[in-house]
Amino acid sequence: MTIIFRSNRVFACILHRCKYSTAPKSVSTVQINQKEFVADDYTNVTPKIISYLGRNLHLQKDNPLSIVRQRIVNYFYKSFTLRGNPAFSVYDNLSPIVTTKQNFDDLLIPLDHPSRAKSDCYYVNKDVLFRAHMTAHQSELLRSGLDNFLMIGDVYRRDEIDSTHFPVFHQVDAVRTQRKEELFADHPDLEIFEPAFDPENPHKFTNTITDPSKQSCHTLEATKLMEAQLKNHLIGLVHALFGKDVKHRWVEAYFPFTHPSWELEIFYENNWMEVLGCGIVRNEILVSAGPNNSIAYAFGLGLERLAMALYKIPDIRLMWSTDSGFLTQFQEKDIDAKITYKPVSSYPQCKNDISFWLPPTLSIDTFMSNDFYDLVRDIGGDIVEQVKLKDKFVHPKTKKHSLCYSIMYRHLERTLTQAEVNEVHKAIEKAAVEAFNVVIR
Repeated sequence: MTIIFRSNRVFACILHRCKYSTAPKSVSTVQINQKEFVADDYTNVTPKIISYLGRNLHLQKDNPLSIVRQRIVNYFYKSFTLRGNPAFSVYDNLSPIVTTKQNFDDLLIPLDHPSRAKSDCYYVNKDVLFRAHMTAHQSELLRSGLDNFLMIGDVYRRDEIDSTHFPVFHQVDAVRTQRKEELFADHPDLEIFEPAFDPENPHKFTNTITDPSKQSCHTLEATKLMEAQLKNHLIGLVHALFGKDVKHRWVEAYFPFTHPSWELEIFYENNWMEVLGCGIVRNEILVSAGPNNSIAYAFGLGLERLAMALYKIPDIRLMWSTDSGFLTQFQEKDIDAKITYKPVSSYPQCKNDISFWLPPTLSIDTFMSNDFYDLVRDIGGDIVEQVKLKDKFVHPKTKKHSLCYSIMYRHLERTLTQAEVNEVHKAIEKAAVEAFNVVIR
């Protein structure tokens, strides 16, 4: 892994959040894996985030994420065959560096959609980012002529810091397309498309999603049959993972790239837990990628959420552990074995608060907490267990705005001393002053 920042100013910009740094006067570049990218005011990847590239936990033997990945792949291999071979192809080593066109435009995500925001994504520059979902590869794979495929890999999103959130996690996304002769093999009189839609001239038809039951180009019969297949296949997957007795329910949802759309929830430990999102692929996506005469369904799920539920893993950071006490619990086991994680040991938590006055250019409503979380993660690394916004305050006389965050530190493999925590905490305070022009209280 080669990571080179082609100027000290760019390094500072990336580390201390481009949004609050002075832009360099000359063009600067960032080099990742022997490839150079021009840095701009969108650049907000940090050295800490870049360090996760290439870890590929979903492919690491004995990692619980890899075990769940294999269980999902096995389900699709067994459930769908074509002339004796698996109908689904698997792509689990695609580059996580994608274009905004791949990540957003190809998926019909509007320009003003919040998922495009710098506060949500890790941008290399305004045109390139670390993929925020595996669906970013959907169009390129469809364009290559594939019809049924699984996309598995690491995805990157700026988020809060706690036991269930991490800036890097792993997803399985899938697409299944069908032509008329496949979908209506037993009913050749039925059609996928409404008479007004001409598959030979798809761009002459404006597809709409105003009808909650279907896209305007599709017949109701085609949509309902695809919906039935999709839901049956995903319930089968949940049964394969959690057992046939697990309760489930479907919840209507909205995604820019599918319609209709649903989320699947299971009743787990006395709560309803979302396990995946899915829907009928927007026909405009298929038309742009090539298959004009097909209908498709798609779904996406997170491996961490499933692994933590299946194996009772309490902290998402454990997925990144190289400690033998953790990994041996999943070593050389039948992938369908029931495994319950047993804590290797329990180390005490250290808690420090940080309070600061914001500069006049910022307020408690405009300051981006994700900017602060990334800074904490860069300085504190994986010993930061959780960061919580504890208090917001506006001084009644001066009208100055103040924020207070609680930072919980805990090492997964040893006891932290308060002295070393204090040293890290002071470094975070110093970095916050330099990055955001705040005044520590």
